[in-house]
Amino acid sequence: MDTKAAIIALLSVWGVGTCVTVPAIAQDAQDTEDAADDDGDRGNPLLNKVWVRSDADPSLPGPMQIFLADGTLVSDSCWETYRLSTWQQVSESAISWNEDGMTINADIASLTESELVLSLKLGNDVTEQRFITADVPYVCPDMEK
Repeated sequence: MDTKAAIIALLSVWGVGTCVTVPAIAQDAQDTEDAADDDGDRGNPLLNKVWVRSDADPSLPGPMQIFLADGTLVSDSCWETYRLSTWQQVSESAISWNEDGMTINADIASLTESELVLSLKLGNDVTEQRFITADVPYVCPDMEK
C-alpha cells in the first residue's frame, strides 16, 4: 500500500471518502509478488495495517498508527489531525520515528497479526502502548462538547 492509498483509506475511515468513487486498479499477481519481494516486507505483520490503540483514553478515542513499507508512518486519531512521519525498523525488535524533530525509539514488546505492544523510550521514562488491528468499517464516535 503506498502513501496515497493509505491516506484514501484513512479518509474513508473518517467518512470523508464515502462520497468519492475511486477507480479500482488491477495489478498482475506476479507484479504484486515482485513488489513485495523487492520491499522485503513479506511476512512482517507490522506493515500496512491500521493499528488502533486498545489502551486509549475513552474521552480521546481512536489513536492509530499505520507503518507503511515505504518508511512513512501515518499517525491519526478521532480528535487530532493526521501526521506523516518517517520511520524505520532498527532491528527485529526495535523501531524509531521522527516526531517534531525528535527521534522516538520504541521496542516491539509483542507483535502478532492482530496485536502490537510498543515500549516507547521517552527520555528517562518508558511508556507502553497497546494496539489492535482496526475493525473495518470504523467510524469515529461524535466528540462530546
